[in-house]
Amino acid sequence: MDPKRTALLTIDLQNDFLHPDGAYGRAGQGADAITALPARIAPVRDALRAVGGVYISAQFTLVPGPDGPLIAPHLARLRPFLTTGDFAPGSFGHDLTDILKPADYTVEKVNYSALYQTRLEYILRHLCIDTLIVGGIVTNGGVASTLRDAHLRGLHTIVLTDGCAAFREDVHEATLLSLASVTEQMTCADAVTLLKGAA
Repeated sequence: MDPKRTALLTIDLQNDFLHPDGAYGRAGQGADAITALPARIAPVRDALRAVGGVYISAQFTLVPGPDGPLIAPHLARLRPFLTTGDFAPGSFGHDLTDILKPADYTVEKVNYSALYQTRLEYILRHLCIDTLIVGGIVTNGGVASTLRDAHLRGLHTIVLTDGCAAFREDVHEATLLSLASVTEQMTCADAVTLLKGAA
């Protein structure tokens, strides 16, 4: 792994998911495993930057529409509490959580995968990035979708096993098991050790 061709990519670590005043916090939706992620991932970001890598934050986005946010029907049924202003570009809720700010690059995404209809692939190509270290939420949603899309594009990926989480631990563990054929897996502490060794 060449650290200068490596990016840390976090998925959806935003105030609307994590902060008590965010959309999910106001609705009483959350999990301790999820709120613990930013502090666990921050040392990976710092270690990667120290050896010349970059940090990219992919952030879920609800595009404002004339009668409320443009939201997929399945998500509207799954999360009926989402409303105007939630995950809106430029809002507090859409912003990256303070512990991880600032990212070197921010990518708005409108679906699970950070590579679907976003500018991420453009950024990776122009920075000559061929390895992604991935963490964030949820393991079985945005994280898994992004890892599979990256695999299809020939990118080497490392998923942070304790740097991603789901609303249920059994779902998180089952997803990691299913991803074993498409991505390398390691803890955040092991990733820091790997990056320090790359220096």
